[in-house]
Amino acid sequence: MQNLSPLLKSSLAICTLALASANAWSAVADNSKVKSRPVSKAAPAAKVVAPEPVDNTPLNEEQIAVAPYVHAGDANCEFKNKVTITPDADNPGRFRLQFGKMVFNMAPEPTTTGAVRLEDKKAGVVWLQIPTKSMLMNTKVGQRMVDFCMHSAQVSEAQSAALSNAQDESNGKSAGASALAPGVADKR
Repeated sequence: MQNLSPLLKSSLAICTLALASANAWSAVADNSKVKSRPVSKAAPAAKVVAPEPVDNTPLNEEQIAVAPYVHAGDANCEFKNKVTITPDADNPGRFRLQFGKMVFNMAPEPTTTGAVRLEDKKAGVVWLQIPTKSMLMNTKVGQRMVDFCMHSAQVSEAQSAALSNAQDESNGKSAGASALAPGVADKR
């Protein structure tokens, strides 16, 4: 650098200074830019579904005979779901079933198997209740909405059945024999 002309030295100094100031300016400009931050989106408003008109068609004697066997109250289901069944005070024999934010107007239907069946024909929803569990099904798409629902009465029934099976096994009886319907011969 000592052999360079003074004009060249000053030109190099100016270029170096200009380059340094340009780098400093870009650093300041980068810091002054508004950083994009994730914007929190407002939660979508919950859909307010107009309640379905209540079916007021009269129940027949068979339907009314099923109503006392319905387990009213809360039933805890798989995956921490809950179904609540309440008798409809304005329509004796009918029930309101709530699952999440959905509410269904259910009418009892007689069955040949002894299972309790509640149905909302307009919504295409069926509640099946057997002694040890219940399930809610969507008949329009042919799938379960929720399964392994147990009312407190069903919990005690399941415990009794498990105890009875354990006692039968310890007494040497086949565990499957108690599952047969009365009057059905075991052909093993």
